[in-house]
Amino acid sequence: MDLSNRLDASRRAFLRRVSSLSLAGSAAPWALHLAAMGEAAAAGASDYKALVCVFLYGGNDYGNTLVPYDSSSYNLYAGLRPTLAYPRSALAATALNPAVALPGGRQYAIAPELAPLLPIFNAGRMAVMLNVGPLVQPTTKAQYSAGSVPLPPKLFSHNDQQSVWQSLSPEGATSGWGGRLGDLFQAGNGNATFTCVNVSGNAVYLSGNTAVQYQVSTSGSVPLRAVAQPLFGSTAASMALQAMITAPRAHLLEAELTRVARRSIDANAQLASALVPASSIATPFPVGNSLGDQLKLVARMIAAAPALGAKRQVFFVSLGGFDNHDGLLTVHPGLLKTVADAVSAFYAATVELGVAQQVTTFTASDFGRTLSGNNDGSDHGWGSMHFMLGGSVNGQRFYGTAPVVASNGPDDVGRGRLLPSTSVDQYAATLGAWLGASPTDLLALLPNLKNFDPSTRQLGFV
Repeated sequence: MDLSNRLDASRRAFLRRVSSLSLAGSAAPWALHLAAMGEAAAAGASDYKALVCVFLYGGNDYGNTLVPYDSSSYNLYAGLRPTLAYPRSALAATALNPAVALPGGRQYAIAPELAPLLPIFNAGRMAVMLNVGPLVQPTTKAQYSAGSVPLPPKLFSHNDQQSVWQSLSPEGATSGWGGRLGDLFQAGNGNATFTCVNVSGNAVYLSGNTAVQYQVSTSGSVPLRAVAQPLFGSTAASMALQAMITAPRAHLLEAELTRVARRSIDANAQLASALVPASSIATPFPVGNSLGDQLKLVARMIAAAPALGAKRQVFFVSLGGFDNHDGLLTVHPGLLKTVADAVSAFYAATVELGVAQQVTTFTASDFGRTLSGNNDGSDHGWGSMHFMLGGSVNGQRFYGTAPVVASNGPDDVGRGRLLPSTSVDQYAATLGAWLGASPTDLLALLPNLKNFDPSTRQLGFV
């Protein structure tokens, strides 16, 4: 490798590591913008599509999100969590009536707090993914118990399983599968900066090998104030500062710093000009709902996509608080209501904007939790249930295999921890294929996909 190639590789590696730093709380806008610039990659598109990941931090309790409703399964569910189960009568209004019935008379209801999502499901624009989680290869309970097949690293650990869901690697990964999808498509966008957009801070999910997540607030881009407005009341001082921080540098890292600073300032100006006003979206979003605030900003950016030249975008929003070892019945219903109110408003906004067919939203979380309670809550698990919605979703259906509800049953590796029957790689491959990634691309982006039969690598929900 000659010197110029080594320097280029070093620069790309530096960017990847900057973008994958875990930032606690509210990170400095300056740092966010410096980490937000990627290189052009190799794919383009003539239409527009966007993926929106809704990540539920802490490990969502699957048992009180998608609740067994047929009599025999409900009785088993209630027996495994006698202090935590919803009364069956409370579930009648949110029982799901799928277009294709599950085998064996199995039925589910969504939690009552998720009722705003029911009309979307009934309209065929929302689907349910059953028992999905990280897997290296298809795995049976006997293989798990014998340790005869490779397993995902560091199961049941928050940080590692958040990373595995987002990147398919344990904590310390420098790229996520959303960012790697961004690598494919950023060259076809008018400004590569707006390919991967994070409205909730920083997440490895959106870090690519060349694409770097652009981090914004719920109001839009966050400018470097000393450049965007007079510094100490002096426009000349602001201009002098901008000239200083964007001047060419000879040192590799200094040159990279000034390059991304210059592009960050330019990107802020472009987004501030293109972003549609919040008042231009008539769909009401819930007030005081942090997830709703994030998704409204996503809707505004999607509306601005033509002005930004964006053809493919990947967004990340999140909500925390799902680590409910205690107080599950007190805390979890409110969290689900927050999700339902925000996501249903966002879907309605995409309909209003005429882009529902072009936007697919999906949920993800650290892991599912134990079906057996600990009196007041549930503990760390593995497989879980998730939702996909949008105008292109083949909805009013369940995908995957409904797990057997039974203590020490065939899908239970302990206390109702589900052994996933569908892998995150398959889930991601289905979403990536809809975005436009080829089968060859997907095998390169998703490291475990090759271990699954080609006929099952895409699940058909979009």
